[in-house]
Amino acid sequence: MNPHWQKSSHCSEGSSCVHVVATTTGTVRLTESADPTGAILTTTPQAFAALLRTARRPAGA
Repeated sequence: MNPHWQKSSHCSEGSSCVHVVATTTGTVRLTESADPTGAILTTTPQAFAALLRTARRPAGA
């Protein structure tokens, strides 16, 4: 089955963007559009959620 990668909502057209997909095995994979098959990071949903919380935190908080 071919995974359905989702592009970050913070990407402008033509930019190098982060793509994410949830797998059938319960992991989350991340890659970037400039080389989508080159480096694919695999993590747990909990670790990915922590990354998102940290990224959304205001600077200096």
